[in-house]
Amino acid sequence: MRRFILPLYLLLGACVPVSPNEVTTRAATMAESTLPAMKTFAVPRPYAPEASNRDIARDFLDLAFTLESGRGLTKLTRFEGPIRIRVAGSPPPTLPSDLNRVVHRLRTEAQIDIGLSQDRSSQVTVEAVPRSEIRRYLPQAACFVVPNVSSLAEYGKARRTSVVNWSRMDRRERVAVFIPADASPQEVRDCLHEELAQAIGPLNDLYRLPDSVFNDDNVHTVLTGFDMLVLRAYYDPALRNGMSQGEVAQRLPAILARLNPAGERIPSRNISRTPRAWIGAIQTALGPVASDAQRRAAAYEALQIATAMGWQDHRRGFSHYAMGRILQSEDPSAAQRSFLAADKFFAASPRTRLHRAYVASQLAAFAISQNQPDQALDILRPHLDVAARHENAALLSTLMLLRAEALDLGGQVTAGREVRVDSIGWARYGFGPDWAVRAKLREIGSLNPLKGRIGRL
Repeated sequence: MRRFILPLYLLLGACVPVSPNEVTTRAATMAESTLPAMKTFAVPRPYAPEASNRDIARDFLDLAFTLESGRGLTKLTRFEGPIRIRVAGSPPPTLPSDLNRVVHRLRTEAQIDIGLSQDRSSQVTVEAVPRSEIRRYLPQAACFVVPNVSSLAEYGKARRTSVVNWSRMDRRERVAVFIPADASPQEVRDCLHEELAQAIGPLNDLYRLPDSVFNDDNVHTVLTGFDMLVLRAYYDPALRNGMSQGEVAQRLPAILARLNPAGERIPSRNISRTPRAWIGAIQTALGPVASDAQRRAAAYEALQIATAMGWQDHRRGFSHYAMGRILQSEDPSAAQRSFLAADKFFAASPRTRLHRAYVASQLAAFAISQNQPDQALDILRPHLDVAARHENAALLSTLMLLRAEALDLGGQVTAGREVRVDSIGWARYGFGPDWAVRAKLREIGSLNPLKGRIGRL
């Protein structure tokens, strides 16, 4: 399985499968800075799972018994016994604390026996390597995970063999996660969350999941309450290595009723499967290779498919969001209509709070560009805590910078300056080096009609 980087404001890569060996992937070193100190998140505040246990059981089976390419798996595979993680390569300064935090969450929330070790026989190796080394093997990947190896050099020798083929495994014994040593702190952390989750748990991603890192739309970047429930069920004593899909399906209802009693009282939504044509259109529209004309055509195709399917869920909203992104530079008013349509669909469920926060950044940017500071402030107000609760520093800093610009535009210059300074610590975590933070400051500043031309987020 392979994860392509989608150049969309979500900042990170999304997963799509290719490659004969089914490698799972995810698409600047911090130097001395003259900016305010970097900020990091403290106590995790994940939302509890908000789905029916019947829906979670179906999602679990599709996640656990299918690869991203669509190829089915005949048996459940997982680690047996304690899981230990070793760090290798050249880890950036923020990696140890972020790794400790996600490991602590996996122990306490997912109830998995997992910890850190420097033993070379550890089950999971996290190797930090230059981004260029990752791209040498997978040109469009930001990070990836591979079974039965412990280093990138070892993967290089085995990459065209069945050794690294997930579908040929009977159990998991060794897995390597390769992350970029020279990416922003948030990208490194996001890679840790997504790739560790797939290293120890389900290998598939599903667009129909609105509140999960196991989703190609890349909205969620840290493990959610839903994800922790799935991982806890994955390692439940009632399941074991080698079970068939039918055997797991028989045991899941009792497991989920025990682990998530609240899910027994939530009605099933029974969301339809996502056709490959829509997935392909979204990946083309937001991908790194297509021309502007191809992206526009693909976004239109995705929206047509979503409409024809009668979707009323987040996938319909994401189709409108993608269209807004494509139209933004050529027709801001049309893009605004697309973002408003996206917000309408995202507003239909509490599970898409974070989706709405992304849309809010676009709606507020447009309001600022139209000299409507009060409207921008009203749009932004509900979403700042959402971004913080989902630990998305890049999004949080962007929302704060937009708020600062709206305050400036409304004549509250001192308040705007305070918010702007406060945002920079989050921007340093989210965007990385000083030049990237300053570029974001200039980009958002250019939205203000009193300062310069309209920019693009």
